[in-house]
Amino acid sequence: MKHIFKKGDNHRTLLLFHGTGGSEKDLIPIAEMIDPNANILSIRGDVLENGMSRFFKRIVEGIFDEQDLIKRTHDLKNFIDEAIQTYALDKDKLIGFGYSNGANILGSLLFHYPDVINYAILSHPMVPLREIELPDLKNTHVFIGAGYDDPIIVQDETIELINIFKGAHATVTSLYTDYGHRFSEPELKGIIDWYQKLDKLLK
Repeated sequence: MKHIFKKGDNHRTLLLFHGTGGSEKDLIPIAEMIDPNANILSIRGDVLENGMSRFFKRIVEGIFDEQDLIKRTHDLKNFIDEAIQTYALDKDKLIGFGYSNGANILGSLLFHYPDVINYAILSHPMVPLREIELPDLKNTHVFIGAGYDDPIIVQDETIELINIFKGAHATVTSLYTDYGHRFSEPELKGIIDWYQKLDKLLK
């Protein structure tokens, strides 16, 4: 998968997943504000929809091509495994950060693999898959950022996703802001606060 890797000064690695129409460059400035010393591995989605990059196909807006999502989730897991070897990353200190479509592929990764990423920032995610039995996520910490009056994601879906993760024993922190589907400064502050509280676990 096309990606950017930036070597940091500590053993943590922020894995970045952009939104629809974005690129692997989009979230790097935000990641550097979250942890200026971490490694960065930022990935570009390899699906094109009307010229816009995504991480998996959808049938229409809001309805995912579930078979494609599952396939690409497995492909992503294999890519991460290879990247850990290629860049000599500490697999216990990977922090995923996805926005919108990127948050959905990251959520699907958590749904399928409990031991790939233990820390995940999901910014404006949807429920990636239903009618799937999740693994035990007791060692997984998830931050979910959502927006009031989000035109794409209703609050009930965010609540559903929170409850799905909690039902799988994940530790979930959620934050609502007044910026709809947009990533905002208050959301960034919430992420940084959450990240700093994990400091002892990530040392």
